[in-house]
Amino acid sequence: MTLAIPADELENLFDALPDVVFFVKDTAGRYTHANLTLVRRLGLKNREQVIGRGVAELFPAHMGGSYAAQDRRVLAGETIEDQLEVHIFPNRAPGWCLTRKHPLRVRGKVRGVVGISRDLGQPDGRHPTYDRLRRVVDHLQLHYADNVRMAKLAELAGVSLAQLERHFRNVFQITPQQALTRVRIEAAMRRLTGVDGIAEIGQACGFADQSAFARQFKATVGMTPRAYRKLASA
Repeated sequence: MTLAIPADELENLFDALPDVVFFVKDTAGRYTHANLTLVRRLGLKNREQVIGRGVAELFPAHMGGSYAAQDRRVLAGETIEDQLEVHIFPNRAPGWCLTRKHPLRVRGKVRGVVGISRDLGQPDGRHPTYDRLRRVVDHLQLHYADNVRMAKLAELAGVSLAQLERHFRNVFQITPQQALTRVRIEAAMRRLTGVDGIAEIGQACGFADQSAFARQFKATVGMTPRAYRKLASA
C-alpha cells in the first residue's frame, strides 16, 4: 500500500530541524509550505509572511532571480541533486548548504517544486580516513589557484578515485570537486571585499576566465561577483 504524506505533516516535521530548510512551491513559484527554519532565515516572524509569496518578493533581486531560474528548471521536469550553495543570511553571514529540488508530480503532471537545503555540518573526525582526507583539504587550501587534478588528490589520500569520492562524502558531506569549488569561492568572496578587478580575482582563484568565474560564482552564491561586491561593501 502506498501512503501519501500530506505536505502539512512534512512541514511540521521539518520545523524541528534547525539545520534544514524545507519548502513546497506551486507552478508560479509561490511558497505553499515552508518550515520555520526558512522563515527565521528570511528574518521573518511567522509562516504566513512567506506563504503565497515568491522568491522575488522575499530575497534580494540578485539572489531571487537565481533561485527562480532553478525553480523553472525543476518545473520543466529537471531534478537538482546536492547543489552546493552559499546562502546569505539576514545578518549577511554566509552559510554553506546542499540543496535538492524535485518536481512535485500529481497524476503524472508537474504541479510544483518540493525541496530542502541542508546545512553542511562539521566533518566526521572519527572516520578512519579522516587524517588522510585532511591532507587533501590542506592541499586544496594551498593550491586552489592551480589546475587541481582529482587523481593527484586520490594519490595524496592513498586511495582510488572511487574511494576518494565515497570517503569524502562520508566525512565532509560533499565531493572532492565540490570541496575545491568551496575553497575557490570562499577565496573569491574574501578578495571581492578588496579593490582587485573581478577578472583578476577569478584568475587568482583558479578559474579559467572571467566568464567561468562569474558562472560558477552565480551558481554557488546566487548572485554575480559584482553584485556580491556591492552587497559586501554596503
